[in-house]
Amino acid sequence: MADDSSQPSPAPSGGRRLRWPGGLSGRLLLATALIVVLANVLIVPALLANREQEWLSERVAAGELVSFVVEAAPGGKVTDQLASKMLSRAGVILVAIQSDGVRRLVIALPRQPRTPYLIDLRNQDPISVLSAPLQTLFGGGGRVVRVIDRPRYQTGEFVEVLAPDGPLRETLLANLGELSIGALFTSAMAGVLVYLSLNLFLVRPMRRITVSMERFRADPNDEAASMHPSGRHDEIGRAEAELERMQSDLRAALASRARFAALGEAVAKINHEMRNMLTSAQLASERLAASGDPVVARTLPRLERALDRAVTLATNVLAYGRSEEPEPSARPVPLRAALEAAAEDARLAPGGVELVANIDDRARVLADPDQLHRMLVNLMRNAREAMDGDLGRRGKGKVAASLRVEDGVSVLRLADDGPGVPERARVNLFEPFQGSTRRGGAGLGLAISRELAHAHGGDIQLVETSPQGTTFDIRLPGAPEPLPPTADAHSASSG
Repeated sequence: MADDSSQPSPAPSGGRRLRWPGGLSGRLLLATALIVVLANVLIVPALLANREQEWLSERVAAGELVSFVVEAAPGGKVTDQLASKMLSRAGVILVAIQSDGVRRLVIALPRQPRTPYLIDLRNQDPISVLSAPLQTLFGGGGRVVRVIDRPRYQTGEFVEVLAPDGPLRETLLANLGELSIGALFTSAMAGVLVYLSLNLFLVRPMRRITVSMERFRADPNDEAASMHPSGRHDEIGRAEAELERMQSDLRAALASRARFAALGEAVAKINHEMRNMLTSAQLASERLAASGDPVVARTLPRLERALDRAVTLATNVLAYGRSEEPEPSARPVPLRAALEAAAEDARLAPGGVELVANIDDRARVLADPDQLHRMLVNLMRNAREAMDGDLGRRGKGKVAASLRVEDGVSVLRLADDGPGVPERARVNLFEPFQGSTRRGGAGLGLAISRELAHAHGGDIQLVETSPQGTTFDIRLPGAPEPLPPTADAHSASSG
């Protein structure tokens, strides 16, 4: 077998391995270094230009002082040896002063260069000032600069000196070296301080948030994965607080999901046992029905209704506990026949809570017949039970049904004259196990009905409710053509 020990080890399961500078910390360090270096690159030329301006001003001032010595000498003249010595000490080879419009040569070496380049310190633009050091450094050696500036120590229009730029070039090179060393040191210190500051106030809190998210993803029930906000009032603090809320909401959702799963499993077992008991109860009821006893005949319907409610409750819980409803098989359904079939199963009847269908016999809607039947039964049963529970009505009331078409959508309206939906139930009316309006109800009927309507691409909406009644709209996409006049809508099957 080949030895694969040289192969790289896989990345840890907590996340993908990052190559430097893939992490935020490494990228921050690199960005800080580049920014500081760029700042120094922009600062160094300005510092060199300032140093050149100082050097040139010093030459002009030294030349002006030499002019004082010459003017104080007998006859305004000095020996060649003294002149050479003074010019050498001043770092210039010529001094001239202009006053009252007359330029006067004060002192100069015998041999003068013919082509010096001019720098007028009296009038310079920023670009010329910044570019002058580059011209001095890279313009070649052995050149002479002609400098003009205003006098400092005497009256006059300007002082003019000629000076070799070799010493200036050497000064700039020495300053460039010093500035480079200083820039490197400054860059290192500033980079370290900026990096440590950002790492302390930004990277570490972000890493803490990231680690909390990774550990929470691996095990939501791990208490160590919980985010504990640091109390900061900036964006990091807001992110920590929002992450804590999100983790709490997800834990609650996961716990609710686990309870639903346990409930579904328990109800499935209960339903299995209940079927066996109901089979025995049905056999017993059939025998009782054959007895002919009038007391049994009066009691038996109540027993059958109680058994039917128990079966319906268990069936609804199981229906909601399934992962998903089957896809609806929509087709044109005669609406009046569907309403009458649903009213019969919801125990609506003349003399009690009755159905008033203000709908043409030939009207149709596009829906799955079985799922439409379940939606109608749930809504009608809720209306009947609400009116049965109102003692002042004595079990009487009505559920009015009407149909209209809006922009290609069939809107079936069911309006009852019951006591209305209690205010405490309106907020969670369509939420499972929370929207029940009667004692002992599971709160699943409306939740299942809306889920079925959504599967059709429609919806169920509470239009209004008050002590005078409640109105629901069932919206179903599509508006099929009515049945032909010769067809008998009541003979059509709703599935």
